[in-house]
Amino acid sequence: MKYFGTDGFRGSANETLTVDHAFKIGRYLGWHYGAEQNKKARIVIGKDTRRSSYMFEAALVAGLVASGADTYMLHVIPTPGVCYEVVDGQFDCGIMITASHNPFWDNGIKIVNSEGFKMDEDVLQKVEDYIDGAFDIPLATGKDIGRTIDYMQGRNRYIAHLVASANFSLQGVKVGLDCANGAASSVAKPVFDALGADVRIINNAPDGLNINVDCGSTHIENLQRLVVEQKLDVGFAYDGDADRCLAVDEKGNLIDGDLILYICGRYLNKQGRLTSATIVPTIMSNLGLLKALEVAKIKYITTGVGDKEVYAKMREQSLSLGGEQSGHIIFGDIEKTGDGIMTSLRIMEAIREEKESLSELARPVTLFPQSLINVTVSKKDETLAAPSVAAAIAAAERELGDNGRLLVRASGTEPLVRVMVEAENEDDAKRVAQTVADEIEKVAQ
Repeated sequence: MKYFGTDGFRGSANETLTVDHAFKIGRYLGWHYGAEQNKKARIVIGKDTRRSSYMFEAALVAGLVASGADTYMLHVIPTPGVCYEVVDGQFDCGIMITASHNPFWDNGIKIVNSEGFKMDEDVLQKVEDYIDGAFDIPLATGKDIGRTIDYMQGRNRYIAHLVASANFSLQGVKVGLDCANGAASSVAKPVFDALGADVRIINNAPDGLNINVDCGSTHIENLQRLVVEQKLDVGFAYDGDADRCLAVDEKGNLIDGDLILYICGRYLNKQGRLTSATIVPTIMSNLGLLKALEVAKIKYITTGVGDKEVYAKMREQSLSLGGEQSGHIIFGDIEKTGDGIMTSLRIMEAIREEKESLSELARPVTLFPQSLINVTVSKKDETLAAPSVAAAIAAAERELGDNGRLLVRASGTEPLVRVMVEAENEDDAKRVAQTVADEIEKVAQ
């Protein structure tokens, strides 16, 4: 597709992604779900805290009501909150304005269908065709013009849904939260407060420019410091739109998405709640996770990178847990997308029910040192097909044997080839990765 990638239409605000794009997206969706289907469209819209989100919200709303849609505004809310409310409120579709963990000058528009899934590609293709002027659609007039509804009750229902999903008390538990100055700022603390936790919160004062700046899941060191200095029981860090969660144990150690998959997967399996005793990690998940799952007698099916790929495999196989190292974790029995705050609650459930600390729950997993090198390449497929690159990859795989792993893949969104190596020690991982990367760079020149 020309505009919409695996995570929506994303780019620098008013450069790659412009107000005009947003207006036209609103125009098409309002018409598609309204006039084309001979009814009044109902569409719900949310945003994160970056400065341009307000601008894009105004443009989208203008386009939607100009095409006759009634537009319900959730204001600042995590992406999974929009996905939840689309279904809960029986809307035709939902729109989220966010660039997730990207810096404030980037933004994006994600569209989800009436089931809360990422929008069907045939609809996205029609949106793109309309943006490019392939056809025109009429403006609504008179009583057919749409209206806007301040829909704060939708956000309140989402908070209530999160609280209701936790059948336990956190009374006396000291919890640290890093909200990345993003969408979690309006939701995370009320949820943990309602459960009785002693909450210590950082980076929850968004100003439009500080989203993801030295904070949140991409800068976990701030939360690690908070947990250690204030002797907290656990900490959780979210990204800009709060669909990711990384955790910190009571000792200040990072608990990444792979460890979260293990902790939650093992707990759910013991409870008989892990469908087919199987989880869905990605090809980037650490070899140490896979070995630990085998010891725990939990099966796994690996899939491509991206929460879209993970959920597609979960749906195909009717599985209940999957996710990524980055902290996108999907609990398929209760949601259709990654939800950072929900992930926090599921981790807390495991801690409370198992009566063990987070560090104790993670102890069976020994993560392999990992080295990742990105090589800039203009012709990705040709470079990877070169005989010398294939030979370098084969030699590296022979050297690693069963005690390591090599993954070489072309980026789906950037002119990069990514080389990832896992080995029993960090020096070997770096050395093998650099050898393969050097050969790729030589061929690419």
